[in-house]
Amino acid sequence: QVQLVESGGGLVRPGGSLRLSCTASGTIFSIWPMAWYRQVPGKERELAARIASGGGLTYAESVKGRFTISRDNAKETVYLQMANLRPEDTAVYYCNNFGGAWNWGQGTQVTVSS
Repeated sequence: QVQLVESGGGLVRPGGSLRLSCTASGTIFSIWPMAWYRQVPGKERELAARIASGGGLTYAESVKGRFTISRDNAKETVYLQMANLRPEDTAVYYCNNFGGAWNWGQGTQVTVSS
Protein backbone atom coordinates (compact mmCIF):
# COMPACT_ATOMS: atom_id res chain seq x y z
CA GLN A 1 0.00 0.00 0.00
CA VAL A 2 1.31 3.39 -1.01
CA GLN A 3 1.90 5.89 1.77
CA LEU A 4 2.14 9.61 1.09
CA VAL A 5 3.60 12.08 3.57
CA GLU A 6 3.36 15.79 2.83
CA SER A 7 5.29 18.50 4.66
CA GLY A 8 6.46 22.08 4.39
CA GLY A 9 3.26 24.02 4.87
CA GLY A 10 2.83 26.95 7.20
CA LEU A 11 1.73 30.52 7.64
CA VAL A 12 3.19 33.02 5.19
CA ARG A 13 2.48 36.61 4.26
CA PRO A 14 1.16 37.53 0.82
CA GLY A 15 4.05 37.61 -1.62
CA GLY A 16 5.98 35.04 0.37
CA SER A 17 7.26 31.61 -0.61
CA LEU A 18 7.04 28.05 0.61
CA ARG A 19 8.40 24.72 -0.56
CA LEU A 20 6.26 21.65 -0.07
CA SER A 21 7.59 18.11 -0.10
CA CYS A 22 5.84 14.80 -0.48
CA THR A 23 7.47 11.43 -0.05
CA ALA A 24 5.85 8.29 -1.41
CA SER A 25 6.65 4.80 -0.22
CA GLY A 26 5.41 1.41 -1.25
CA THR A 27 5.53 1.91 -4.99
CA ILE A 28 7.93 2.29 -7.90
CA PHE A 29 7.80 6.06 -7.67
CA SER A 30 9.63 6.83 -10.89
CA ILE A 31 7.02 5.36 -13.21
CA TRP A 32 4.13 7.47 -11.97
CA PRO A 33 2.99 10.89 -13.05
CA MET A 34 2.66 12.83 -9.81
CA ALA A 35 0.55 15.82 -8.86
CA TRP A 36 -0.16 18.36 -6.19
CA TYR A 37 -3.76 19.05 -5.33
CA ARG A 38 -5.30 21.54 -2.94
CA GLN A 39 -8.57 21.78 -1.10
CA VAL A 40 -10.36 24.43 0.89
CA PRO A 41 -13.26 23.61 3.22
CA GLY A 42 -16.53 23.25 1.37
CA LYS A 43 -14.90 22.92 -2.03
CA GLU A 44 -13.72 20.01 -4.12
CA ARG A 45 -10.07 19.12 -4.27
CA GLU A 46 -8.46 20.74 -7.32
CA LEU A 47 -5.35 20.01 -9.30
CA ALA A 48 -2.59 22.58 -8.85
CA ALA A 49 0.30 21.03 -10.75
CA ARG A 50 1.32 17.82 -12.44
CA ILE A 51 4.65 16.29 -13.41
CA ALA A 52 4.88 13.34 -15.76
CA SER A 53 7.26 10.46 -15.20
CA GLY A 54 9.35 11.91 -18.00
CA GLY A 55 9.27 15.38 -16.49
CA GLY A 56 6.55 17.12 -18.51
CA LEU A 57 4.79 19.82 -16.49
CA THR A 58 1.21 21.06 -16.30
CA TYR A 59 -0.15 23.84 -14.09
CA ALA A 60 -3.54 25.19 -13.20
CA GLU A 61 -4.03 28.65 -14.63
CA SER A 62 -4.34 30.08 -11.13
CA VAL A 63 -0.79 29.03 -10.18
CA LYS A 64 1.01 29.25 -13.52
CA GLY A 65 4.12 31.38 -13.30
CA ARG A 66 4.18 31.24 -9.49
CA PHE A 67 4.39 27.52 -8.62
CA THR A 68 7.00 25.02 -9.79
CA ILE A 69 6.60 21.27 -9.45
CA SER A 70 9.63 18.99 -9.51
CA ARG A 71 10.57 15.47 -8.53
CA ASP A 72 13.54 13.51 -7.25
CA ASN A 73 13.00 9.88 -8.14
CA ALA A 74 15.97 8.72 -6.09
CA LYS A 75 14.37 10.24 -3.00
CA GLU A 76 10.85 9.22 -4.08
CA THR A 77 9.82 12.79 -3.46
CA VAL A 78 7.82 15.39 -5.33
CA TYR A 79 8.16 19.09 -4.52
CA LEU A 80 6.06 22.18 -5.00
CA GLN A 81 7.92 25.46 -4.89
CA MET A 82 5.39 28.23 -4.35
CA ALA A 83 6.26 31.88 -4.83
CA ASN A 84 4.34 35.14 -4.77
CA LEU A 85 1.69 33.50 -2.63
CA ARG A 86 -1.78 35.00 -2.45
CA PRO A 87 -4.52 34.67 0.17
CA GLU A 88 -6.50 32.58 -2.31
CA ASP A 89 -3.72 29.97 -2.24
CA THR A 90 -4.74 29.13 1.33
CA ALA A 91 -5.67 25.46 1.36
CA VAL A 92 -4.60 22.02 2.46
CA TYR A 93 -2.15 20.71 -0.11
CA TYR A 94 -1.96 17.04 -1.00
CA CYS A 95 0.14 15.00 -3.35
CA ASN A 96 -0.93 11.86 -5.17
CA ASN A 97 -0.36 10.22 -8.45
CA PHE A 98 -2.08 12.03 -11.30
CA GLY A 99 -5.67 10.90 -11.00
CA GLY A 100 -5.56 10.46 -7.25
CA ALA A 101 -5.63 6.68 -7.27
CA TRP A 102 -3.73 6.18 -4.03
CA ASN A 103 -4.96 6.72 -0.50
CA TRP A 104 -4.61 10.37 0.39
CA GLY A 105 -2.11 11.50 2.99
CA GLN A 106 -2.82 13.98 5.74
CA GLY A 107 -1.90 16.94 3.59
CA THR A 108 -0.08 20.06 4.68
CA GLN A 109 -1.83 23.32 5.53
CA VAL A 110 -0.77 26.47 3.70
CA THR A 111 -2.16 29.71 5.06
CA VAL A 112 -1.45 33.00 3.29
CA SER A 113 -2.40 35.93 5.44
CA SER A 114 -1.06 39.26 6.59
